[in-house]
This record gives sequence, C-alpha cells and structure tokens, in this order.
Amino acid sequence: MNKPQPFIFSDGKVRELDEHFFAKAERGRPALPKAQRKRRVNLMLDEDVIAGLRAKGNMSVEANSALREALDL
Repeated sequence: MNKPQPFIFSDGKVRELDEHFFAKAERGRPALPKAQRKRRVNLMLDEDVIAGLRAKGNMSVEANSALREALDL
C-alpha cells in the first residue's frame, strides 16, 4: 500500500488539497496542553504602561516578558 504524500513538503510548499484532506479536516486549532495554556486576568494599568506595551507590538508577549524579568522567573 502506498504511503500518502504529506500535505506540506519539507520546503514549506503545500500540495493541492483533495477529497481525502477535506473528508478528515476539522475546524479550528487543536487545544494546547493544559500546562501551556494561558489564563486571562484583569489588570488595572496606567495609560503610559499601556501605551508602552502597545508600541512594542503584542501586548501579552511584552507584558509576560517584563513580568518574568521583574519577578526573576
């Protein structure tokens, strides 16, 4: 029996999607393992802190990095 071709090749190119792909396709992204999930928390931040986080791009990533550094984690 022939092994099916991968949908994404090692060079990053994607082959044409066929009926086999769509028959088994599921919507959405698989859930992360519990240890890797993030939790939503509400914080009251000063306007200048919010502006600084927004200026750097992804606020969650920047806040996580700053808090890890401040807490020596």
